[in-house]
Amino acid sequence: MLGARPSPEAARALPWYAWIGGLYGAVFVAMAAFAAPRIGLTVFLMVGIAGQLVMALLLDRIGAFGLPRVDLSLSRVAGVALVLAGCFLVRR
Repeated sequence: MLGARPSPEAARALPWYAWIGGLYGAVFVAMAAFAAPRIGLTVFLMVGIAGQLVMALLLDRIGAFGLPRVDLSLSRVAGVALVLAGCFLVRR
């Protein structure tokens, strides 16, 4: 049924890590409200994307979440380094 709300019991039965997405979203919005006016929206979003790419390289390297391991390569690291260099150039 569309629009049905989960029961409070179902919400209490969720594991603790099910709430991390909401917490992350709240922190991201608070950081955006604080940082974006100071450093600019472009730099703010580029730094966020660069951080995600760095974490993705690390998670690929260890084969997180049951996914196949992907070794670091010069081209993958260079791609992330270019994004980081772009952050620097846009900020400058």
